[in-house]
Amino acid sequence: MAIDAAALLAALPQTQCTRCGYPDCAGYAQALAAGEAGIDQCPPGGAEGVARLARLTGRPVIPLNPAFGTEGPRHVAVIDEDWCIGCTLCIAACPTDAILGANKRMHTVVEDWCTGCDLCLPVCPVDCIAMVNVSGTATGWAAWPQALADQARQRHADSQQRRARAAVAQEARLEAKAQAKLEDLAAHSRHTDPQILAQKRAVVEAALARARAKRAAATPPGES
Repeated sequence: MAIDAAALLAALPQTQCTRCGYPDCAGYAQALAAGEAGIDQCPPGGAEGVARLARLTGRPVIPLNPAFGTEGPRHVAVIDEDWCIGCTLCIAACPTDAILGANKRMHTVVEDWCTGCDLCLPVCPVDCIAMVNVSGTATGWAAWPQALADQARQRHADSQQRRARAAVAQEARLEAKAQAKLEDLAAHSRHTDPQILAQKRAVVEAALARARAKRAAATPPGES
């Protein structure tokens, strides 16, 4: 039976927690569709999540695999403002851009956007983040309404697009800087030896060629 990865993705809770062993919910859905993953690998979805995936894949319902975690209540991250050093590592780790802040400035979490993925915990160098239960005894899908899943899915997609644009912009800045250096290499170097300058020129030209080839490979046909 052909299995639609999009339908499987829509049945997942969209926490983007990676506990399933894949980088995000979309990766897990694709692996499920390809028959490369079990339906018992999503702790946030819990037992109901397994049942959802069983219906879509035609596989029998099985218990959640404890190797991937256990079903539990919904948690949100809370940052201890007295300990936060503003390192921004948690901001980079958050899959839904739920953490606001700036370098060397105190960070804060927007509770309604937090999926409880825990990805901010291991990157915090001062352990100033705690996960707080906000659903009481409700677990799995009972603790995580479909509206929050839909919001998390959209926020993750928006975050991916933002990060991709930022990466392209950073590459363009570095390429422009390298091109400026190449155009007047002598002024950007402490060396005056023509042989050393020629070697530097070759290195910069090779780096620019790699950057342009990478950009060309990533650009869809018809776009520039």
